[in-house]
Amino acid sequence: MYQSKLFYKTLKKAPKSVEAVSSALLTRAGFIDQAGAGSYSFLPLGLKVLKKIENIIREEMIAIEGQEILMPALTPKENWQKTGRWESFDVLFKLKGNNKKEYALAPTHEEIISPLAKKIILSYKDLPFYLFQIQTKFRDELRVKSGLLRTREFLMKDLYSFHTNQRDLENYYKKVTKAYLNIFKRCGIKTYKTLASGGSFSKYSHEYQTIAESGEDIIYICNNCQLAINREIKSGVRKCPDCNQSKFDKKKAVEVGNMFQLGDKYSLPFELKFQDKESKEKSVIMGCYGIGLGRLMAAVVENSHDNKGIIWPKEVSPFQVHLIQIGDNRKVKQSAQKVYKDLQNKGVEVLYDDRADKAPGEKFAEADLIGIPIRLVVSEKTLKNNCVEIKKREKTKVELVKINRISRKICCQKS
Repeated sequence: MYQSKLFYKTLKKAPKSVEAVSSALLTRAGFIDQAGAGSYSFLPLGLKVLKKIENIIREEMIAIEGQEILMPALTPKENWQKTGRWESFDVLFKLKGNNKKEYALAPTHEEIISPLAKKIILSYKDLPFYLFQIQTKFRDELRVKSGLLRTREFLMKDLYSFHTNQRDLENYYKKVTKAYLNIFKRCGIKTYKTLASGGSFSKYSHEYQTIAESGEDIIYICNNCQLAINREIKSGVRKCPDCNQSKFDKKKAVEVGNMFQLGDKYSLPFELKFQDKESKEKSVIMGCYGIGLGRLMAAVVENSHDNKGIIWPKEVSPFQVHLIQIGDNRKVKQSAQKVYKDLQNKGVEVLYDDRADKAPGEKFAEADLIGIPIRLVVSEKTLKNNCVEIKKREKTKVELVKINRISRKICCQKS
C-alpha cells in the first residue's frame, strides 16, 4: 500500500473529549474516527487490525468445532418478552416499524438462537453442537466513554453451545477456555481468568481481564495461582477458590471476554428440548461465550504502546513492514520500489511511505505513532553501502542489511 494513497490523517494531539490511552492513540494514528457518542468508524488501518483479530477468533472457534452463522440484528419483541428481558434489560434499544410492530436491536442473541436451535434439535443424537457468529451488537449505554472500551455499537463474537447434560457442558467449557487463551496470546496480550457472579444459574461465570490504565473494572489477582476475582464478588471471598491463598493484588483492568454456563435458562422459555435414549423429554443445556472485537483491539493498544505511539503485535498489525523512502532522487526511488516489490512477491504486507512532500522527521514520527512492527528506511545514506536500514518498533537499535538480503531477513522474522 502506498502511503500517499492511504485514507487516513494523523493528529499531533487527541481531541479533548478522548479519555482512554487506546482511544487517543487510535484516533491520532488514523485508525478510528468518532461518528457520535459510542459510535465509531474504522478507517482502512483500523479495519485491517479488526479483520485480523476477527480471523484469529474465527480460526480458534473452528478449531473447537464451532460452526459460523449470522443472525439478524433486528429482533422481534415477542422473543424478548418470553425471557422477560423486554422490560428488565436496561440497555435494550427498542424501535417501531411502519406497521407499529416493535423490535429490539440485539445486544446479545440468546433470544434468537434458542428458537433457531429448536427447529433443528429433536433427539440426543443431534447434540452436542456449537454455533458462533461475529456480528454488530447494540447497547443503549447511559454513559459511553473510553473510546472502543465502552460503546453503543460494537462488533462481537458470540459462541453458543448445546448439550444433553451438565458434564458435557463443563467439558466443552474447558475447550473454550483453551481457545480463549490462544486468542489472547496471538493478539499479544496477557489475560487473567477472572471469577464473576454467575447469576441465578451458576455459582460463578468467568471473565477474561487484561490490566489497563484506562480500565473500568477492578480485579484482585491471587499472588499464588494468578486466578483473579472481580470487585462485585470479592467482598464475600477471602481466599482464592483455586489454591486457598489469601493474598491478592488489586489492579485496574478491561474485560475482553466472558463465558457463562447458562444451563436451561434460555431453553425453558422456548421449550428447547430433546428426547433422550429412553425417549424422555429433557431441556437442552446451554453455554455462551463472548469476545468484543473492538474492545480487544483497544486492549491490545492499552497493553502495547509507549510515549511515541502504538506498538502492534505482529499477528494483528495492519502491515508487517513500514517502508520509508527518504529523498526523491532516481536511485533512492528505484531502490525503494525494488524492496517494496520484492517483499510483496514474498507475501509480506508493506505500507510504503512514498510521500515526497514530508520531511524525514515527520515520516519517522508517524511511523512510531502508527506502530507497525518493522521499519525499513531507504535513503542516499543507506545506499552508499547498498543497504537498507532495519529497526523493530519496540527497539532503539538499527541495523544495515544488504538490499538483496532484506526480503529473506524479513521473511525469517515473519515466521
